Amino acid sequence: MRANFHLKTLTVAVATLSVISVANAAGLDRSGQDITAFLQDGTYAEAVYTYIDADVTGHDNAYVGSDKNAYQKGKKIDDIAESYDFFRYGVKADINDTFSVGILYDEPFGAAADYSGNNNFVDQNPLSPRNGEGTNVEVRTESITGIIGAKLGESKNFQVYGGPVAQRVKADVKLRGTAYSAANGYSIHVSPDQDYGWIAGMAYSKPEIALKAALTYRSEIEHNAPASELYPFVANLPPALGLSTNRSDTIEIKTPESVNFDFQTGINPTTLATAKVRWVPWSDFAIVPSLYNDVSKLSTGDNTGLPLVDYDDDQWQVELGLAKRVAPALAISGTVGWDSGAGNPITSLGPIEGYYSAGLGAKYNFTENWAVSAGGKYLWFGDAKGQIPNKTIVSDFESNDGFILGAKLSYQAK
Repeated sequence: MRANFHLKTLTVAVATLSVISVANAAGLDRSGQDITAFLQDGTYAEAVYTYIDADVTGHDNAYVGSDKNAYQKGKKIDDIAESYDFFRYGVKADINDTFSVGILYDEPFGAAADYSGNNNFVDQNPLSPRNGEGTNVEVRTESITGIIGAKLGESKNFQVYGGPVAQRVKADVKLRGTAYSAANGYSIHVSPDQDYGWIAGMAYSKPEIALKAALTYRSEIEHNAPASELYPFVANLPPALGLSTNRSDTIEIKTPESVNFDFQTGINPTTLATAKVRWVPWSDFAIVPSLYNDVSKLSTGDNTGLPLVDYDDDQWQVELGLAKRVAPALAISGTVGWDSGAGNPITSLGPIEGYYSAGLGAKYNFTENWAVSAGGKYLWFGDAKGQIPNKTIVSDFESNDGFILGAKLSYQAK
């Protein structure tokens, strides 16, 4: 006789994995844009806190010459990765046995890097008003996603869902030190801007074996944000070029589209296997401030110029997990993951080429409806060489790692 892996008995194990799953990745990816809160049964709500701390150290480039790809080990670069944290919230309810609604909040994209010490990414000129300042980048986004879903078929096994996404972005970047040549001293402040996109997906479930599969697409979101630039080098250029050291303009930033695949299935009545796959086309992403771009055209000799940030490759991310219910109210889980990164060499503002990861988590149901989860993940970062927009190698980062800690409070009533 075939055993039934009822979701009721596996609830403890299911949600454990999502505490620290897919977080910190290629490009500016942070949260993984998880939507599994909407895929839970009945009325469901969660609040998730994630803390990420990475150790990213390397050396600058001591090579002097015309070969952009040449590298010679230079001065030490201390840890540039600033620790950061973010929250994720989700609420979902069934209107009836066909329609469901949900609201999700997360912080999908971001960056936090800060150079210090005695190296080519810190202004060492005693005559400069920026003496001692290091290269710094801070990018933050926030998203609110509204979802409505409809279950189809005689057994309601299929579901289609979609809805609007509101997203807010802001950023600050400072380039300092001889690594950036004429761009030493450049700064840009991108004021907060809100714009809109959409989400759409489909899901399939088979409760008798605790199987769920969902494919979710998120659109790119185009921001036209107010931006203020400062470029001290422009003061050395001929006035006839019509460039000023300061410029206030708008900047177009398109946060990328993405595709997520979420899968789970029961192995036996107390064990669940899961898989997550995520694709983000970072090769299509670029940040192109107008003043920076206009000045770069002098060196490129064309009408295109250079972006401040761009990436060569798309990101692929895979995470596999097992969850085991070890007591009526307690489950444990483990995950292994891989992230392809977004190219190598890569921007000096985020010199990591993907990672491998291993994580552990646990969930305890302290009442029938309420539960608390906690977990941790260790990351082994891929070695990468840092480059500036003209593709000159300026640094090398090797043997770096990091960790993620997460906690979640959840409520579910079926």
